[in-house]
Amino acid sequence: MLSVQRLRVLTEVASQGSFSRAAAALAYTPSAVSQAIATLEAETGATLVERDRRGVRPTAAGRVLIDHADSILARLEAAEADLNAVMDVRGGLLRLASFPTAGATLMPLAIARFREAHPGVAMTLAEDEPEATVPRLRAGEFDLALLFEFHGVSESLGPGLERTELLEDPLHVALPAGHPLAAKRQLRLEDLSGQAWVQTSASSPCARHVVRACHAAGFEPHVAFESDDYAVVQGLVAAGVGVALIPTLALSDRRDDIAVRELADGGPSRQIILATLSGAAPAPAVTHMVEIVQHVAERYG
Repeated sequence: MLSVQRLRVLTEVASQGSFSRAAAALAYTPSAVSQAIATLEAETGATLVERDRRGVRPTAAGRVLIDHADSILARLEAAEADLNAVMDVRGGLLRLASFPTAGATLMPLAIARFREAHPGVAMTLAEDEPEATVPRLRAGEFDLALLFEFHGVSESLGPGLERTELLEDPLHVALPAGHPLAAKRQLRLEDLSGQAWVQTSASSPCARHVVRACHAAGFEPHVAFESDDYAVVQGLVAAGVGVALIPTLALSDRRDDIAVRELADGGPSRQIILATLSGAAPAPAVTHMVEIVQHVAERYG
């Protein structure tokens, strides 16, 4: 493979028309320039420059190589500029992922703050449940992801990922405003055993954990309606067709016609975490975004 540095010497010799002037421009000795050209000619098997009374000129073979070298060197300079921009957080792309309720609360604030500080960095945001996001993060499709997990039941993130714990997101009971249980300031899960339930789809992590919590409280929840949109869940509760357990982050846009009560002894809670690829040092943009997300999470903790 041809040496980029020797190609640079060749282009400078052709530009200057002299070994000595090329040496001065490159801060080389003339003998080093001569040696670089001789080595390049040996590697290519072609005479690349010729000397006459007017100085040094490229041969036809040398001109072909110089044309390619000009493109190669320009691409390398552009790559160096882009790399410097990324390292200085002046450019590049930051790929984010989140689950819906964090995507409506934590992530928009973090993105706004990051963009204000680093307007030259492009960003993308994908939304999905943690079970779908983690394999894509591990595969390198994202630079960082907001996830949640339930204590004692969630699988470990596994190798290749580094976690940053952000905050606890407890689940609260949502009741129709006129529901008899709304008169209590705190409820036990057992109080809801005879109620119709509204919850996220049965396969979702939150729904599975709600069912586990109900089983631990000694009853099987009767699920009347399912929706993965917490705005719809709130609407169904407000209409009086069921009760629900809703995470705090999903209550950031709480309806006025529902009653929200805490569960005694804390009740179920999910932990919000931020995950990044481990191993090599993260890009500066990733480090800066992690710090920003941590600061934003303090508002909700």
